[in-house]
Amino acid sequence: MNQSFAQKIANYLSLIKFSHTVFALPFAFIGFALAIFKDHYKFEPRLLVLMLMCMVFARSAAMGFNRWIDRRFDALNPRTANREIPAGIIQPGRALAFVIISSILFVATTWFINPLCFYLSFVALFVILFYSYTKRFTALCHLVLGLGLSLAPIGAYLSVSGTFDIIPVLFSLLVLTWVSGFDIIYALQDESFDRSQNLYSIPALLGTKNALNVSNLLHIGSGILVILAGILGHFNLIYWAGAGIYISMLVYQHLLVKPYDLSKVNIAFINTNSIASICFAIFTILSLIFQ
Repeated sequence: MNQSFAQKIANYLSLIKFSHTVFALPFAFIGFALAIFKDHYKFEPRLLVLMLMCMVFARSAAMGFNRWIDRRFDALNPRTANREIPAGIIQPGRALAFVIISSILFVATTWFINPLCFYLSFVALFVILFYSYTKRFTALCHLVLGLGLSLAPIGAYLSVSGTFDIIPVLFSLLVLTWVSGFDIIYALQDESFDRSQNLYSIPALLGTKNALNVSNLLHIGSGILVILAGILGHFNLIYWAGAGIYISMLVYQHLLVKPYDLSKVNIAFINTNSIASICFAIFTILSLIFQ
């Protein structure tokens, strides 16, 4: 691999913020493990690989589309002006081609899993792409993002089982409230910019203090869902240790970010949520293995 090609790969990985895969991917592993270890479906390495491919293609399509459709706003916002498209590192047409190819590969991959996943792939693709439009007309855009990422655990479960179940649905609701809450915190950085461009967000609508209160309520809901899933799923102490870490990270990020001090938003967004998702997934999966 020559350096120029390696740099192009790095540019596209940066375009889609590949490092942020740690938010949803651990919950996809939870959904997959629920089907294998809790509901005793047969483990097929092929399905695990296909599930991971779906995650990569879906996220690549969603993030690439977000960067493509927001390129004008990103160029105007000092915080985002150095992103790949406004900075001229990746041409808009190539970014759009990347999105189309990723979308096709996502749908095609689901074909090899099972019919239900294939039919639902069009719904999933609509949700994850539609999110990029929502900031133009509703402050509930954070919930749509949460909905998109919440498809990870239930989608992974469906890839093995081909059926719905209450526990993976609870984990999906957990992800929805968790992601929506931390996306509101992240959006605090653009409160003034969003207002100036007539863009919608909870911070732009309600202000910093009230936006943090909404985020707090969503994360309280996420904590409740962690507990409810643990009770209804009859998980053992290993799960509850992971639940404790997860809830602690939710509390910690709200201690880091204050209405009068947003200097630690990125720490709260990246570090605490990465720790929360990875640790929770590890402990939950271990709990399922050693139940």
